[in-house]
Amino acid sequence: MDYYALQVQTGKEAFFISSVNAGDKETSERWQVYFPQRTLNIRKKGVFFKKNMPVFPGYVFLAATILDAKLYKKLKSTKGFYRFLPNNQNPSPLFGRDLMLLQHFISFGNLAGISQVCFDENDRIKILAGPLKGLEGDIVKVDKRKGRAKIKLDMYTDSFLIDFGFEILENIGKAKTNENTQ
Repeated sequence: MDYYALQVQTGKEAFFISSVNAGDKETSERWQVYFPQRTLNIRKKGVFFKKNMPVFPGYVFLAATILDAKLYKKLKSTKGFYRFLPNNQNPSPLFGRDLMLLQHFISFGNLAGISQVCFDENDRIKILAGPLKGLEGDIVKVDKRKGRAKIKLDMYTDSFLIDFGFEILENIGKAKTNENTQ
């Protein structure tokens, strides 16, 4: 199955998917549209709550056995569709690092939750589980107070920074220090 990237109206990705899937019974057999999302802990006026945000804002991904003229026309005529990547004249499937990155997020379902992490004695982050697992080399910045790690993602020729949430299970360095003092 090939995966294609589609640029759609930002903020209307879920509406686009529901419009494409409306009244079509062959969806699950021949093709499926993915919209990977992430969960962030947000603090507003001292109150914490979880919010779901897109991993790739303005993009959805089509998994199809074959991109035929009927499917191409259906997608192009759906409200909110902008273009295929890299271009409409020659839509090409994802491959290499782009495909691995997409499959990594799809493996968590439509919603990539919060990762579990700990910090070693040198205050370096160690990912134990969650969507950040396997992306340790792409971490640009860690904000312990907000519980977020900024990841540099590359899709086609664009690079962009995305925040992912994490929760600290235990600090390895502090745990070892506490054991030595007892």
